[in-house]
Amino acid sequence: MEIIGNDYHVPVLYYETLDNLVLNPDGIYIDCTLGGGSHSEGILQRLSYKGMLISIDQDINAIEYCKKRLEKYGRKWKVFNGNFETIDTIAYMAAVDKVDGILMDIGVSSKQLDDPERGFSYRYDTKLDMRMNQNQKISAYELVNTYSEEKLTKILFEYGEERFAKKIAKLICEKRKEKNIESTFELVELIKRAYPERASKHPAKKTFQAIRIEVNRELEVLDTTIDKAANLLKKGGRLAVITFHSLEDRMVKNKFKDLATVCKCPEGLPICVCGGVEKFKLVTKKPIIPVEDEIKSNNRSHSSKLRIIERI
Repeated sequence: MEIIGNDYHVPVLYYETLDNLVLNPDGIYIDCTLGGGSHSEGILQRLSYKGMLISIDQDINAIEYCKKRLEKYGRKWKVFNGNFETIDTIAYMAAVDKVDGILMDIGVSSKQLDDPERGFSYRYDTKLDMRMNQNQKISAYELVNTYSEEKLTKILFEYGEERFAKKIAKLICEKRKEKNIESTFELVELIKRAYPERASKHPAKKTFQAIRIEVNRELEVLDTTIDKAANLLKKGGRLAVITFHSLEDRMVKNKFKDLATVCKCPEGLPICVCGGVEKFKLVTKKPIIPVEDEIKSNNRSHSSKLRIIERI
């Protein structure tokens, strides 16, 4: 299978996303997570001269990289530096009222994961960071060294689904009484002490996921943005969301189900009294997942899921 992407990021579910999202070549679209620009360029290639794409990213490095790649599209492309939580404000700044389609790719870019300086990966020995927006104050360092044992346990269990959450949190709090935990490998060594010797997966995977989610407020931002994005869609407009782990996918599934539910009356009422009007329909009752060839060529795609909803 042809690998779409570049040294910054290899996108997942590329054709599945574009085929289901870009239905009006004259339309206006938003890519909430620019990253390396592959999904953005794919959208731009399918737009006529009348169409327009607005791309958003909170990582200024991604924007600078993509400006060189996508400047050839001229007025068809606008880019904004910010968290996609402010999608409504960004649409207003772009002089846009309603749009034909919105893409939210919730994954961390390959460039961020593979850059030792960013501190996202447990495979490199570097300072604890994990901020997607490097201008924000709270990083993984502050979280690991200041959060209470109870709060750490809660985050690791809820965001990482880590069964050794309590033990890991206790080891972290004991260690930082001696000295602050400075690096990724210092944290990895503590996590390994909480795990059986022969763990099948890397012991730090779930903890690092949980810390990254908390540092970047990922689930909170996703919840807010889905509502804002849905309100920006015109009739026939679609919202497509790509997730990479069960917590995100569960949230998107439930949010989409709620948006597509007409009656909001409490259970048990014999008739509907809320006067609900159908506004959205599920395009994907089950998520679209990568084909085997994509998983073989890009291992990071294996857990990805695409869900789509349409305004009617």
